[in-house]
Amino acid sequence: MALSITHLFTKIKPGSAMVELKTLNLKVGYGIEGDINADYISPRQVLIVRYEDILDLSIEPGELRENIVVTGIEFDNFIPGSLLTFESGAAIRLTFHCEPCKRIAHLVESLKSIQGKRGILGVVIKSGKIQVGGSFQVQANKFPALSENPYQRFLNFIIKIPSGKVVTYKQIIKGMGVDNSYLRAIPTYLKKTSAADYPVHRILDSKGHLINYVNQQKNKLEHEGVIIFSKTNLITNLNKNFVYIKDYLWEDDTIYLE
Repeated sequence: MALSITHLFTKIKPGSAMVELKTLNLKVGYGIEGDINADYISPRQVLIVRYEDILDLSIEPGELRENIVVTGIEFDNFIPGSLLTFESGAAIRLTFHCEPCKRIAHLVESLKSIQGKRGILGVVIKSGKIQVGGSFQVQANKFPALSENPYQRFLNFIIKIPSGKVVTYKQIIKGMGVDNSYLRAIPTYLKKTSAADYPVHRILDSKGHLINYVNQQKNKLEHEGVIIFSKTNLITNLNKNFVYIKDYLWEDDTIYLE
């Protein structure tokens, strides 16, 4: 059976309905042009589902908030780590399964019934235009699959931060490919990781402040050449250490391209 695209969708702004289109422009390392989920450091730029899966679940195309519906691809080849290459030369690396969530709970009897069938997320590794009816090829296991465990993706992201650079909570959320609700989990992740040999000292809160429970953070950052500033809270009379984020922010739009 030929491998082809049956439906295409994009989401233009938060909370809006999916918009069905005949073509989508894919931009390398970024995602779908004009789509709300396009982001250079995100591993969830695109969501792809198999038409066979939604047909089996009696779900209409677009209801899973997916971008691309494909048909003809064998279930065993539709896995994280696969590479999809389209007629135009555009290509998508599949990263990890999209987790079932309460937003789609009304579509199925139970979220367990859709486990593994909600689609697979991906990143655009080659630019190009794709269209409904267009064909594509698939290469299974072309890339390492990203972990389905958010904490493991947290670890895999922070080990990439180079010496002398910093990231914020918000960047980590994007780099992990999770919802903003995970901001609450970052302090727990940091405490869990602080005793291990990971560069957690290179992580700042979203305002650039150093984090109290990261051991020797000020000393470690200064040793790497990062300048630390201090300001006094006039109410508590306590000093707060911070970094001018713009001077040391780590930005790399290639981390999921190879």
